[in-house]
Amino acid sequence: MSAVKLPQSAPPAAAICSLRGSVLTLAILTLVTFSYISHKSLRSPSLLSPPSTGPPPLTVQPSQLQVSVDADASNAENTEEDGDGNGGGDDDVYHLPKVFNLNYGEMERRFKVYIYPDGDPNTYYQTPRKLTGKYASEGYFFQNLRDSNFVTDDPDRADLFFIPISCHKMRGKGISYENMTIIVHNYVESLVSKYPYWNRTLGADHFFVTCHDVGVRATEGVPLLVKNSIRVVCSPSYDVGFIPHKDVALPQILQPFALPAGGNDLENRTTLGFWAGHRNSKIRVILARVWENDTELDISNNRINRATGHLLYQKRFYRTKFCICPGGSQVNSARIADSIHYGCVPVILSDYYDLPFNDILNWHKFSVILKEKDVYQLKQILKNITQEEFATMHNNLVKVQKHFQWNSPSVKHDAFHMVMYELWLRHHVVKY
Repeated sequence: MSAVKLPQSAPPAAAICSLRGSVLTLAILTLVTFSYISHKSLRSPSLLSPPSTGPPPLTVQPSQLQVSVDADASNAENTEEDGDGNGGGDDDVYHLPKVFNLNYGEMERRFKVYIYPDGDPNTYYQTPRKLTGKYASEGYFFQNLRDSNFVTDDPDRADLFFIPISCHKMRGKGISYENMTIIVHNYVESLVSKYPYWNRTLGADHFFVTCHDVGVRATEGVPLLVKNSIRVVCSPSYDVGFIPHKDVALPQILQPFALPAGGNDLENRTTLGFWAGHRNSKIRVILARVWENDTELDISNNRINRATGHLLYQKRFYRTKFCICPGGSQVNSARIADSIHYGCVPVILSDYYDLPFNDILNWHKFSVILKEKDVYQLKQILKNITQEEFATMHNNLVKVQKHFQWNSPSVKHDAFHMVMYELWLRHHVVKY
């Protein structure tokens, strides 16, 4: 807000009144912003919210938004008008598009991460030669972070501290889960004793990345690590201790994609719903049992033959309007990212689950969110969605595809930068 220049002849009392008025105006703007955010949060609740006994959703305070009401607001409006960034027609898919644009630019300019330089070769993270498979997201993240401008060599400038552990790498060396836990525990203890940074916040400004089952199981045995530090995980289920206001959901994406991205192909989508996979959870067993013989839903539990059937599996996404994404065995699969990439509206069928970038993206705009108990009415629920509603969701889905794509090097608004933005939001909560 620009300061009001008073005439030199104005008495001191007038200046004081003017200053009070400016402060009051700023307070009102802050209150209105906070009220709007709270209202939006009530209208767009966190996906599949846990019972009242579960962890609270992430609450973004006005002080966290880093919004200035003068030049930055003007810049954000210009960004939306000229189509640079997320402006223009993409606004529908974000909870608060203007706030996101402002914060994103602030993050790019100011966010700094310190990577601990020491560690045993078994724990210190090294990027895999091939960024493929179910652990690829973990590899992409570390490679992009290491090569980014977010990294600082000066810990005093750091907003967050990255603990470079790789349970996946340890597993490749044949180390058991029990020994992984011991190695990780000893490594974290060494950081605590060697550096002063952990003890300033009891680890609240530290984070680590572990994408799948191996790292989740190994790190759960280190309470010192999981209690306060930020977990960036591909298993954002409350069943495995995921805490939405603290942890970050890392989208598990199997790249490279076998086929190009889908979009603007509504006439080719003649199948109502599709799912194929393993019966490794209760909801998947029920889904297959109830609907596998249905003529409008393409539901099967056949194992995919990676040698001959993978492309056939991917092509089924192109022919389908809604892709069913049931919860798995305590870990997230890449099915959601596959659905988004191929333009098939994801149907989230899972309880106690937090979707990637849920603080930023309004998933209700491009997906169908159901409780597990809705599986018995699944077909009717999908048939009740009009063609116009489906077309809107599909178009919004195309808008968010860029957020579920890993790149090397990373590009603006891709999966890496969205994860960094989530971390940026959380670093405001940490107080020394």
